Amino acid sequence: MTSWTYFFDQLFPGFKTSWLWVAQQLNIGWHCCDLDSRWEEERYTDGSKWKFLEHKGPVFAPPYEPLPSNVKFYYDGKHMKLSPGAEEVATFFAKMLDHEYTTKDIFRKNFFKDWRKEMTAEEKAKLTDLKKCDFSEMSDYFKAQSEARKAMTKDEKLVKNERLLQEYGFCIMDNHKERIANFRIEPPGLFRGRGDHPKMGMLKRRIRPQDIIINCSKDSEHPKPPPGTKWKEVRHDNKVTWLVSWTENIQGSIKYIMLNPSSRIKGEKDWQKYETARRLKKCVDRIRNQYREDWKSKEMRIRQRAVALYFIDKLALRAGNEKEEGETADTVGCCSLRVEHIKLYPENDGQEYVVEFDFLGKDSIRYYNKVPVEKRVFKNLQLFMENKEPDDDLFDRLNTSVLNKHLQELMDGLTAKVFRTYNASITLQQQLKELTSGEDNVPAKILSYNRANRAVAILCNHQRAPPKTFEKSMQNLQTKIDAKRGQLSDAKRDLKSAKADAKIRRDEKSKKTVETKKKAVQRIEEQLMKLEVQATDREENKQIALGTSKLNYLDPRISVAWCKKWGIPVEKIYNKTQREKFAWAIDMAEDDYEF
Repeated sequence: MTSWTYFFDQLFPGFKTSWLWVAQQLNIGWHCCDLDSRWEEERYTDGSKWKFLEHKGPVFAPPYEPLPSNVKFYYDGKHMKLSPGAEEVATFFAKMLDHEYTTKDIFRKNFFKDWRKEMTAEEKAKLTDLKKCDFSEMSDYFKAQSEARKAMTKDEKLVKNERLLQEYGFCIMDNHKERIANFRIEPPGLFRGRGDHPKMGMLKRRIRPQDIIINCSKDSEHPKPPPGTKWKEVRHDNKVTWLVSWTENIQGSIKYIMLNPSSRIKGEKDWQKYETARRLKKCVDRIRNQYREDWKSKEMRIRQRAVALYFIDKLALRAGNEKEEGETADTVGCCSLRVEHIKLYPENDGQEYVVEFDFLGKDSIRYYNKVPVEKRVFKNLQLFMENKEPDDDLFDRLNTSVLNKHLQELMDGLTAKVFRTYNASITLQQQLKELTSGEDNVPAKILSYNRANRAVAILCNHQRAPPKTFEKSMQNLQTKIDAKRGQLSDAKRDLKSAKADAKIRRDEKSKKTVETKKKAVQRIEEQLMKLEVQATDREENKQIALGTSKLNYLDPRISVAWCKKWGIPVEKIYNKTQREKFAWAIDMAEDDYEF
């Protein structure tokens, strides 16, 4: 068996620190017993993640509270009292009335279909047209509730949350108190999805105790279900780290309650992920040379595998997993691309060979990209497409299992996702070197960081819809910028006047006044620059999700090292939750760290 000290020493030869201190950093806000032994203790070699696990189970969404009698629903202009089940589902739509989702045909169609399933026979007979439904009073009621919650003091909000956190937010794993990530079951509502998901608007059903699988050790005190109910199952599987699981009804996917990202197990997993990507860096040239050679192979399966690997490497495409039973969204990855998903533009007047990709990727997010490729890749694609229909597989002799088996042969632990992690991290590091200037102030440096992060998000196709409040917030920001420009004009005018006065008077008091006015101008110029940088940052990132890559694909040591090198507070890059998750990187990364 291997001790924690040995594990750290193998990963970071020559690194010296107090393991107690590292443990404390990874347990910010926790009351863990025997922290030092927690990190020094031996790890299991039989595949076990733990020997003892005890927790309280999940917190369920509160039961539905009927609307007050003065909040009415109207159909075709007339008040109509809904049954409790139908009313609850109607409130889900009412809460989203101002959102663009409720204007989309597929969302409205799916909602109305599922809503009718909750109606009585009488309601079904009467409610036949969603356009005749008036949810406005419901919507106004929930807006008022939202405003009331916003008006609550911070202490009022914390009281209930703190009680639940202390009771349900921690578990005991092998004699240590570990923080749980999210112990609340998501309430029922309407499925949104990302992109143009075909199931948007469908009803996410309420999760009940009979849907829940509990995972804990046999010798622990098992979580108790609510009175009069039973769990679906109580399991004792110490080969996994999840505490609670259930299957959601929209896509049939399994949801989990797991440990907080800053837990020992999660921290170790993060370390391993980024170290695996760093190992790929050492052999990526060999792998690239290999797949280039394979483009010329006599075997079609090897050629297809090599071209697919080229795209996974060059474009950070996902490999693409087989769809689960019942999944209807037409999403694909690299291995499941069809002929209709690409167009070829051959060399013309000296132009490069270009491939145009257009398909729905993960979460039904459209992937569109027009990229130049090497000539041999282009010729191979022409060969793969010969005598095929648009809906035929582009790589008909390849699947994810075959690809993953090949990747394992190239490097132990290598998967398509490791390529995404490697390319994302190396891109961030290169972009930060190119974009950061030592002469910039802190806001300008942070803009450079976000631009580097944006390059990664674009590479990984991490898109988002612009926030619904985007235009309003930009208007507010522009108002502040205009006001600050006015202040700057006034300050410069005051400075000019003070200088003129000083020339006449030539006394110490006048000189001090000039210096004071100069400092005022400089201060306002800095404030204006900060606002203008903020506006640029928001505009550039309105449709790009920076958080996904920052949390999942970028080695945090790159960001921490950049902060240390340029004197940027880590708090400007990572929020509190992220700092807890990456406490190990904050401690270990020096300003000269190289991925």
